[in-house]
Amino acid sequence: MDFSFGAQDEELRGRARAWLSEHLVGPYAQVLGLGGPGSEHEGAGIRRAWERELGRGGWIGQGWEADGWGNRRLSLTGQVVWAEEYAALRAPGRVGHIGENLLAPTLIAYGSPEQQDRFLPGIARGEELWCQGYSEPGAGSDLAGIRTAAVRDAADGLYRVTGQKIWTSLAQDADWCFVLARTEPGSRRHRGLSFLLVRMDQPGRVEVRPIRQMSGTSEFNEVFFDGAVAAEVVGAEGDGWTVAMGLLALERGVSTLVQQIGFAAELERVLASYAARAAAGAGDPVLRERLVRQWAELRTMRWNALRTLGTEGDPGAPSVAKLLWGGWHRRLGELAVEVRGAAATAGPALWEPGLPYELGLDEEQRLFLFTRADTIYGGSDEIQRNIIAERVLGLPKEPR
Repeated sequence: MDFSFGAQDEELRGRARAWLSEHLVGPYAQVLGLGGPGSEHEGAGIRRAWERELGRGGWIGQGWEADGWGNRRLSLTGQVVWAEEYAALRAPGRVGHIGENLLAPTLIAYGSPEQQDRFLPGIARGEELWCQGYSEPGAGSDLAGIRTAAVRDAADGLYRVTGQKIWTSLAQDADWCFVLARTEPGSRRHRGLSFLLVRMDQPGRVEVRPIRQMSGTSEFNEVFFDGAVAAEVVGAEGDGWTVAMGLLALERGVSTLVQQIGFAAELERVLASYAARAAAGAGDPVLRERLVRQWAELRTMRWNALRTLGTEGDPGAPSVAKLLWGGWHRRLGELAVEVRGAAATAGPALWEPGLPYELGLDEEQRLFLFTRADTIYGGSDEIQRNIIAERVLGLPKEPR
């Protein structure tokens, strides 16, 4: 299979590189390389302004199946080219990912024309940020077990949402949240769910509580809804499971390749650290072999992601991708500290009184701590294997 890029892609590469180089200046130069996994809190205000800069350039919504909302459509290979140049110039981590890559394609597939015209322009301009209200304390990977309820008021037709969501990325900065809620009293599992759009700025009705992690940062949040008002339901009432599953199927694709570009940069840092140790006579052939394997696996994941970009309706592809990168990234975190040896256990936070814990962590330590969660969040390995076994291989369902 030919994974090379064509002449049009290379022409786009030059334009993308020129635009990024011209605009990643001033305050935006201060956040180069910031905002990746485990450090989403860094430079949040400047990165939000950067989102609007991308919107003015038309670079948001490249993969949407329609245009006309201020976005420029690119081919799949064009989107990969943009992602490669974005990563190569260390442009800051995106704060609009959830709206652009999850909600927008879902609205295009399931939303009404009025909903598309209302919400897509704000996303394309980088002006409205979104978060995802799926997981709950008793319903994480088992999404069908959610208990958050929404009751429709017969007087005004609005929904009143009550319940709790957890592990909600970017909730502290989001303007809106798409919420999977139970709108049919007494319903169970996949039935009676609806996909609602909830404004976050509802004092007394929506509360966000950051979850402090062992890395010292708080990218994830708990969100409490106490009668929060929702006027919009995507799809028909009761069709929430269909819409939610459609959204999850959109979560991979080009975004997986973007993620892998970041992985490659992290691997390069670990390789450089090992090279320095080897030059000092502290090389380890076992570690070297594991690093070579890590490099080869990343290349294989890239080729697999490129191969599956154009496939549609494959229920196993997203789960295979998640299984591959989750385990790979966790192993990279382990290698990062093993290459450092005993020095990986030291840091300013261990001997400077009063210094916040997270400020005492270097990149390798933060990588190790954050990647402990890679095989859990976004759908645990157990759930991904069940999906592959049941929906692809046709094996009996796991007893409940």
